Amino acid sequence: MSLIHPIAQESFRIIDHEIGDHSFDPAAYAILRRIIHSTADFEFKDLLYAPAATVAAMTQALATGVPIVTDVRMVTVGIQTMASRTFANPVITALDYGQAPAPDQTRTEAGMIAAWQQYPQALFVIGNAPTALMALCDRLRQGSVLPAGVIGVPVGFVNVVESKAALANLAVPQIRVSGRKGGSAVAAAIVNALLDLAWQEGHA
Repeated sequence: MSLIHPIAQESFRIIDHEIGDHSFDPAAYAILRRIIHSTADFEFKDLLYAPAATVAAMTQALATGVPIVTDVRMVTVGIQTMASRTFANPVITALDYGQAPAPDQTRTEAGMIAAWQQYPQALFVIGNAPTALMALCDRLRQGSVLPAGVIGVPVGFVNVVESKAALANLAVPQIRVSGRKGGSAVAAAIVNALLDLAWQEGHA
């Protein structure tokens, strides 16, 4: 059973026709194709880091119903439908996680720390807030529990590249987008692609 709407399938066909040569394996390409469908930006072909072992580990974790912790509501909204249709993964939004920030913290950063404390083995998805990604990296560097993975694709100009570099230096399963590009739509596209891959594997 396909979870992909016919209009999206037609968009994927167009992307397949236009993308040209690439070195992505089928699972990673499914992620890239979702990103391009969400952004109409083929440059992500040169920016996406999604190694096969990481994709496999994340799809397996999602199939067990692992919690998904997002940084902002836009990511949560973008994945809730797919999550509910597949494995009913709990989706927690760090921004709403009821943690009063310290004077030098953003609300998203404080919420991400609180969510990590309660769900250290979750899949963490950051599409907007580099402060949340940096705080998560700091905690993962100190902790002994590996998460199901980290999707680090914040967008913007301040601390974005630095937060992605911090993630790249950690030995945790991760999917990243290099440079300043990313965003909530990209983060949601990656998670939805992973959920679809996990669903297709379980219903092949």
